[in-house]
Amino acid sequence: MIFLCGDAEGYPAALRQRAHQKLSLSSMTFSHELARVVLAEQLYRAFAILAGSPYPK
Repeated sequence: MIFLCGDAEGYPAALRQRAHQKLSLSSMTFSHELARVVLAEQLYRAFAILAGSPYPK
């Protein structure tokens, strides 16, 4: 699994077509720093829920 943070314009069509699956953190545009924090939090949340930890909602 590879996570890429693109710029405000996104990625070239050729790169998007090569992806097997795509997801977006938000429809908003984030700085690269904030995008990494949001991604890390979402991964932590997913693993905590899968492990049965009572993750606060």
